[in-house]
Amino acid sequence: MTMHFGADDPLARLVGELSRLPGIGAKTATRLAHHILRSDREEAAHLAEALLEVKDRLFHCSTCNAITAVDPCRLCSDPGRDQRRLCVVEEPFNIDPIERTGEFKGQYHVLLGALSPQRGVGPNDLRIDGLLGRLEGVEEVILATNPNVEGEATALYLARLLRARGLRTTRLAFGLPVGSDLEYIDEVTLARSLIGRQDVD
Repeated sequence: MTMHFGADDPLARLVGELSRLPGIGAKTATRLAHHILRSDREEAAHLAEALLEVKDRLFHCSTCNAITAVDPCRLCSDPGRDQRRLCVVEEPFNIDPIERTGEFKGQYHVLLGALSPQRGVGPNDLRIDGLLGRLEGVEEVILATNPNVEGEATALYLARLLRARGLRTTRLAFGLPVGSDLEYIDEVTLARSLIGRQDVD
């Protein structure tokens, strides 16, 4: 039996809010909402607290733009990381899959997006100035933007800037499925792409 709720119904509101999340359609949002409804109040309270804590306590690292609760973040403040290598990614969540490969021990820089003329995102909308300000002592910049049209455009733009400064600039080997995002690529494929990275012409 299909249940219908008015616009002021709490369950309908929860479904509506959940369905606004990326990758969550109406059916998934409805399932999640009913799961929360079946949960006890304490479990629901923990979820609500976790959501608020993320908003209240987390921010972008002032050095690399990763998500962190301390500044600088744990990766930027780790003296064991290789300061000579800098891996550039589009979003903070792109760092985790690279870390899981165990193949990269350098530093990161998060652009917080990719070039996209169709969406009105240009170079001034990305954290490129911060990248250019971090190049002292760096010997190699690895461009690990996503293997799609926007990621490729961003990598080519950055490669031009970096080569003009005499830096070795490499790109992940592909290997990687075109049109995909790093977060969805398995660790073995990503590790091989890091090992086989190539200089950008």
